[in-house]
Amino acid sequence: MSAVSKAMYKPLSLVTSVIGGIVAGLIFQQLWKQVGDNDLEAPDPKDLSRSVREVLVAAALQGAVFGIVKAAVDRAGASGYRSLTHENPI
Repeated sequence: MSAVSKAMYKPLSLVTSVIGGIVAGLIFQQLWKQVGDNDLEAPDPKDLSRSVREVLVAAALQGAVFGIVKAAVDRAGASGYRSLTHENPI
C-alpha cells in the first residue's frame, strides 16, 4: 500500500469505526431490552444492588456485539476500499 493510499484509508477507517461503535451501542441496547429483567439500561458493574450474574451477562453480550460489529465494519470498509482503489488496505 502506498503512502497516499494509507493517508486516504486512515480517515475512512476512523469514521467507519466511530459509526460502527454507535451502531453497536444501539444494537446492544435493543438486545438488552429483550434479554434484561425488564430493565431499559444494562447494569453498571459498580451497582451492588444488581446481581453478579446480570452484570457479567450484560458485559459478555456487550463485548460480543461490539466485537461482531467491529469485525463487520472493518471487513466492509476494507472491501469497499479495495473496490475503489484496487489495492488491499493492509
